[in-house]
Amino acid sequence: MIEITHVSKTFNKGTVNEKRALDNLNLKLNEGDFVTIIGGNGAGKSTMLNAIAGTYPVDCGKIVIDGNNVTMEPEHKRAKYIGRVFQDPMKGTCAGMQIEENLALAKRRGMRRGLGWQLNDVERSLYREQLATLGLGLETRLSDKVGLLSGGQRQAVTLLMATLQKPKLLLLDEHTAALDPATAAKVLRLTREIVEGHHLTALMVTHNMKDALTIGNRLIMMDHGTIIYDVSGEEKKRLTVEDLLVKFEEASGVEFSNDRMMLSK
Repeated sequence: MIEITHVSKTFNKGTVNEKRALDNLNLKLNEGDFVTIIGGNGAGKSTMLNAIAGTYPVDCGKIVIDGNNVTMEPEHKRAKYIGRVFQDPMKGTCAGMQIEENLALAKRRGMRRGLGWQLNDVERSLYREQLATLGLGLETRLSDKVGLLSGGQRQAVTLLMATLQKPKLLLLDEHTAALDPATAAKVLRLTREIVEGHHLTALMVTHNMKDALTIGNRLIMMDHGTIIYDVSGEEKKRLTVEDLLVKFEEASGVEFSNDRMMLSK
């Protein structure tokens, strides 16, 4: 479904602030893979997602999504392949628009727009059905402004919007990090149900090692812009948090030092 080959990205090249964020990165995902991504501060996790989405142009290498070479395509042209949920619940929706209007925009991602009324009763019925699956009571609030929702409700709506068109690839960038533990657990449960229920291919950056181990069929660990550990299947199921720390030390030669991830053990 996605193939990243020899991709590198350096910020502020040629200055005292030069930072090599991705270093000859290689990654291949099969259709239906649900991959969790962990790593220390500055490991390149979010940069990789931004490179895939086209937010950051890469210096070299190739990015292929579903057989299409998108390396040189701008972000808006890649949107037809990609669904994305950010860490900040405010980023994925338009606060001043109604819930149904946000969903309508998401449903039309990548389509041609015409003049005329875009929402009808059939479409509203579909949105009610989809919102009901979230279990948050939002199916009765279609006309509410999204800005009135809580962070967890807004993130759940964003998740629904990102998957309405069943994207080729779903990018989740620490999408529960800004939520309280109970709400984060609910959004994470919804994430798993949607990804597995629709057989989506997904990349999920997380700072929670337990979540990284229990969610998805594959785990990758990054350090200094490259993948230093890649595990899947039964081997992943047998891993513990302590095993991950040992693997990091073995692969990187240094002790793991991300406070947020250590606290989430």
